[in-house]
Amino acid sequence: MAVLGSSGYSLVDGLTGEEGTKRAIELTLDSLLLAFILVELLGAVRSTLTEKGLVAEPFLLVGIIASIKEIVVLGAFERGDRPVEDVAIEAGALAGVVLLLSISAFLVRRKEREPDEGSPEEDSGGVRPATTG
Repeated sequence: MAVLGSSGYSLVDGLTGEEGTKRAIELTLDSLLLAFILVELLGAVRSTLTEKGLVAEPFLLVGIIASIKEIVVLGAFERGDRPVEDVAIEAGALAGVVLLLSISAFLVRRKEREPDEGSPEEDSGGVRPATTG
């Protein structure tokens, strides 16, 4: 709530102050995306505590969201007087991070759906042996 209040204050202050509309929107967008990341991080911690063990997927999603936030802020506001090549390299590196984290999240989700190794159903191809008796 404090982050949302701060972003609202910075928007109003920026629009009425001397910093300008672009800077006010930049600060507001940055703080709102940060609030979204914090909410996702709290959800990840909550799921870890609920499962009583480390759950990787929510933390991977937080990493994806944080990387996308950086791409959005970089593409929209942070160019400044930097050469286009530097901005493109940074955006490409962040896109690579998003891709790797997405593949990791996919593999984690796929692994969770697989049956446990060594179970009787897996050894017999899903068919239980007939009992005689």
